[in-house]
Amino acid sequence: MADELSAVVVDDHPAVRAGVGYWLASGVPPVRVVAEGEDVRVAWLDEGADADVVILDLHLGGPTPVLGDLRRLVEAGRRVVVYSMRADDEIALQCLELGALCYLTKAEGAEHLVPATHAAAQGRPYTPPSLAGALAGDRSEARPALSAREAEVLVEWFQSESKDFVARRLGISVSTVNSHLERIRIKYALIGREAPTKAALVARAIQDGLVGVDDL
Repeated sequence: MADELSAVVVDDHPAVRAGVGYWLASGVPPVRVVAEGEDVRVAWLDEGADADVVILDLHLGGPTPVLGDLRRLVEAGRRVVVYSMRADDEIALQCLELGALCYLTKAEGAEHLVPATHAAAQGRPYTPPSLAGALAGDRSEARPALSAREAEVLVEWFQSESKDFVARRLGISVSTVNSHLERIRIKYALIGREAPTKAALVARAIQDGLVGVDDL
């Protein structure tokens, strides 16, 4: 099928790669694993280079997370779902900051990996339960905890009519701009202050002191 979704799975455990392949093939719609391996090079070679989604384990045969590889994939326009053993808010947020569309722990399994992969194939972020708390930040506060990059993207977007312009100014992809804006909306929704439109986000940002009227 010409429109069949495809993925490349990068993980240093063969059993994990086999399980992920089975889950994706059983999903609706199914996702075909066109390449898999223990080294990130499989995402750059042959069919792996054209896969719709890269499912990336952060620790490939060592304790150091492969954040540099994640950055290079995102900068090349790849849609990445990080799938890791580590339930670590700091690392999760770092991966999202670099442009991953989702950070999943392996404990979350097919229930979340399959919809996360479907969302990523469309360039949309996906927020599993383990990530909701990290994105919300300190929920005792009335304002969400935006990262420095999220605030920067937000202000740039308010000051321009085009996400393409924001991407060029900040040296990131349009899909990364969209991911940041979607996460900002998720953060507002998690504290009960939904902002589904640009106008609503402007109002929230003014209320929270992120921008002033004179900045717009």
